Amino acid sequence: MGTVTRARYDGLADWYESALLGEPVVPDTASRLLGSGPGRLLDVGCGTGFHTVRFVEAAWSVIGVDPSDDQLRLARRRGLEVVRALGEELPFGDGEFDAAVSLWTHTDVGDFAAVCRETARVLKAGAPFVYVGTHPCFVGPHSLFAAGEGVPELHRDWYRRAGRYEDAPGVTPHGLRARVGATHLPLGEFLQVFLDAGLALERVEEPGSRDYPIAIALRCRR
Repeated sequence: MGTVTRARYDGLADWYESALLGEPVVPDTASRLLGSGPGRLLDVGCGTGFHTVRFVEAAWSVIGVDPSDDQLRLARRRGLEVVRALGEELPFGDGEFDAAVSLWTHTDVGDFAAVCRETARVLKAGAPFVYVGTHPCFVGPHSLFAAGEGVPELHRDWYRRAGRYEDAPGVTPHGLRARVGATHLPLGEFLQVFLDAGLALERVEEPGSRDYPIAIALRCRR
């Protein structure tokens, strides 16, 4: 496994948790799509473990992975079993897990396709993988959508630019992306990543009641 360098989120864990993790619709959706344990569950990009606790409470035996020592500091404080590792290079054998979940990660990794391939590799045949992340159509470099309120302000020539960005029309000056940047995948490329990893797409949802959803949720199966 390659060396895990200092993660972009190091030094931001306390701010990130207090400012951004309070809305329940995403963990509620993930929990519903995943269902209850028992079994071994991998939380890819678990961060501070703020949402991971929900899966433990649902009778899963959870192992979380994240590259940020600072984020994992809070996860360990919660008593969670965590490993510092990249989602692109999971330190587990083939077919070790009964299920996997990941929240808000595709915008924060360099190679989400590799994350999905690795997640599929460590799942047992028939095991579910639940993913909930930012909606590529309404959140990204092309869309100024502060706090997900109102109508997103769309900008030309940005939506189809897959890849990393730090300065774009959709970046608010004092928000998360101004601090850590992001990776954008147009909707078609985003969905294809799961299929290319050998995962069967089983359900797609747009959680919440906003006219323009900020999140997209999927359940796939190995």
